[in-house]
Amino acid sequence: MAKKVKIGIVGTGGIARHHANLLKKIGDNEIVAGCDIKPDVLKDYAETYGVAKTFEDYNDLVKLKELDAVSVCTPNGVHMPPAVAALKAGKHVICEKPLAMNASECRKMVKAAKEAGKLLVIGFQQRFSPNSQTIKRAIDEGILGKILYVRAKALRRRGIPSWGVFGQKELNGGGPLIDIGVHTLECCHYLIGKPKPIAASGQCYTYIGNKKPQAICGWGEWDYKTYNVEDLAVGFIRFENGATLFLESSFAAHIEKDSGEITIMGTKGGATVDPPQIYTDTAGAMYNMSPQFCGKQDCFEYKLSHFLDCVRTGKKSQAPGEDGLMVQQMLDGIYKSSELGKEIRIR
Repeated sequence: MAKKVKIGIVGTGGIARHHANLLKKIGDNEIVAGCDIKPDVLKDYAETYGVAKTFEDYNDLVKLKELDAVSVCTPNGVHMPPAVAALKAGKHVICEKPLAMNASECRKMVKAAKEAGKLLVIGFQQRFSPNSQTIKRAIDEGILGKILYVRAKALRRRGIPSWGVFGQKELNGGGPLIDIGVHTLECCHYLIGKPKPIAASGQCYTYIGNKKPQAICGWGEWDYKTYNVEDLAVGFIRFENGATLFLESSFAAHIEKDSGEITIMGTKGGATVDPPQIYTDTAGAMYNMSPQFCGKQDCFEYKLSHFLDCVRTGKKSQAPGEDGLMVQQMLDGIYKSSELGKEIRIR
């Protein structure tokens, strides 16, 4: 029988409940402890999911000898401290995206994992979707040739979260770029082989979120008085292998509708991820090719089951902390470029 992985959850808010529901479905694991600075949230989580041990300080949670792993589900601003504490205590860690607030914090997490000899896994699930995996196989088989350019979008017409700390830069690190743009960016970077980023340029704009809402929307009213992140971010990344990437991300923008897409262009062919299609030349004609079936894998469920499998077997993660560090370097570069008005070298 497979070893039951014993897990501690740090941050028992909304995303932690999604973790718990899926972990219960996956099986062969047990959430034995939870931690949150809000006693009422922690109490409700423990009662709902049968968590026996609760703490308000993650330093106490990570001392539990029976713990194999810790899932960090806190707001972005407090990803790094509990993750490092857990790694130093000899626990494997999966951390929700982004890995941390900036690349400096990410390096501390990666360093702690290496020194402890434990897994640090970043919660990048989009790379595990059936569509993404289908296009990844095509790229790895050389069907697209050398990748030249990627165009990515994670745009909402009016989708500013009305809960949490998403609009507070000091707690979230930024707005749509670090919250939803990060998913599209990580998926693109993974698909094209994770080349080393060397430079970034970009611009961030705030023009809707910091004002009283002028139109009703399905997301509800946000706290515009504390909103100090960008509404719209655009960025351009150059990679060491000559490839380039352009990213657009918004919580609020004057566009027709929400849009999330990835377009990849190579020397032999191109592709989109949603829907999964390949564009190439063959038999003297231009062809658009669509797969009949890509699979039904739930990408969020897979990222958790894959993490548990890595904990049990010691296999390498398909979403290691180093991937989170490179993505964070690109995010940092776009934000810094917007602040300084010039291209930023990534080191």
